[in-house]
Amino acid sequence: MSKDFAGLSAIVTGAGSGIGLEVATRLSAQGATVVGLDLHEGGLAGVAEFVACDISDDDSVSQATSAVKDILGAGLDVLINNAGVGSIGTVVDATPEQWQQVFGVNVFGTARVVREFYPMLRAGANPVIVNTCSVAAPVGIPKRAIYSASKGALESLTRSMAADFLEEGIRVNGVNPGTADTPWVQRLLDQAADPVAERVALEARQPIGRLVSPEEVAHAIMYLAHPQSLSTTGTILSVDGGLSTLRVPPRTK
Repeated sequence: MSKDFAGLSAIVTGAGSGIGLEVATRLSAQGATVVGLDLHEGGLAGVAEFVACDISDDDSVSQATSAVKDILGAGLDVLINNAGVGSIGTVVDATPEQWQQVFGVNVFGTARVVREFYPMLRAGANPVIVNTCSVAAPVGIPKRAIYSASKGALESLTRSMAADFLEEGIRVNGVNPGTADTPWVQRLLDQAADPVAERVALEARQPIGRLVSPEEVAHAIMYLAHPQSLSTTGTILSVDGGLSTLRVPPRTK
């Protein structure tokens, strides 16, 4: 494997499993020094340095920032904001606590992480931020009101930060995955009355007829973060099996 990220430092939030773990693994394999932030270490052993962090909490992020500086030093080259939480239901079902929890991680948490690591990014080499957004931002998906709203906010925030950070030379991009085959999605399926039927429906919803793989999303993130993608900023890259752009008859199995 090429060492395109050799000598670079990277942070991945939500790195313990799924897309985050895949990105951390690829960054490490391509030569980066990687720190994974998550509530639990998950599969990070042997892949990256683990720092426990709850991005919805100011004190936790502040403490994690100090720990990361001890590991990486003053500069940061790559920040992957992948941590996120989901929610099922309509605005009628939603409670104030659910709104606060989802926005507290997906939007406020991402902003909190960027704010804390901003000085390190300014000291990095061609620094870049990549945010994991969602196809739920541009596409209306039933019973995902809070989640969709949070990811729409994150997509807008991504473009706003890209504009704000141009003068500092910090690129900011996002990836919009479709429904991906991750432990996170499986936990959502487990909340359904019929998880098997719900999975079949999710697969049929995407024009390619299957869930998106973590590897496919990680590949897109790696492109957006790549040190040669210096003209790519303010970009949201879809990895959704055609869900946001194609209008084709549902697949039959």
